[in-house]
Amino acid sequence: MTIGTETASSGRMRTPWKWNRPRPPFEHLNLRRNPFGEIPLDERPALAIVDVKPLLKLLWPSPVAIQFIGEAGRGKTTHLLALRVHFPHAPYVHLPEDEPLPLIPRAPVLFIDETQRLSPWRRRRLFRQAEILVMGTHEDHSRELRRAGIRYHCFRVGGLSSERLSAIIRQRIEAARRGPGPVPTLGGSSGQALLACYKDDLRAIEHDLYELFQKIDGVGEITIV
Repeated sequence: MTIGTETASSGRMRTPWKWNRPRPPFEHLNLRRNPFGEIPLDERPALAIVDVKPLLKLLWPSPVAIQFIGEAGRGKTTHLLALRVHFPHAPYVHLPEDEPLPLIPRAPVLFIDETQRLSPWRRRRLFRQAEILVMGTHEDHSRELRRAGIRYHCFRVGGLSSERLSAIIRQRIEAARRGPGPVPTLGGSSGQALLACYKDDLRAIEHDLYELFQKIDGVGEITIV
């Protein structure tokens, strides 16, 4: 029997069956995804608002180390990955908190995240290994680097202005854009309100915005007070 034709038994027309394609979750916001969800490591450098040109000048002559020091959520990993764009073949190793630590490969250039999780003797071995070493850490390893005879530079990562936060938020939303047309925006003093609540903890701000974007039902200006 063909759908939509008259049947001999009933004498009635059957309504053609239609398949309604489910809308993608964020299509109503003109977005491909929640802008503040977890971003794959290989996509994060493109979203980083970090000027690495001055840092590149510090990496020669080698051996040399750069350490980005700061609390969780302040942007250490973002700085590492933005700098690593210029060393695409250099290993990046993240040292997890509650899991066995991975082996660190031998390479002339290394990017190591969370080096405070290494024991002092493993850090000493690491410092002797690489010609260029870039680290993210909660602890300052300057004393250990001096003892190892390695030239080093330290950068405290933290502090977040309303203007920079607004730029980061715009960047994340634009990266998730689905197509031409309007997308949600944060207006008014929303950036200042987020900073007043979370200080410079960008990770906490992104988590709050993630929950917000899960709930909004249309494109427009969002005001956080």
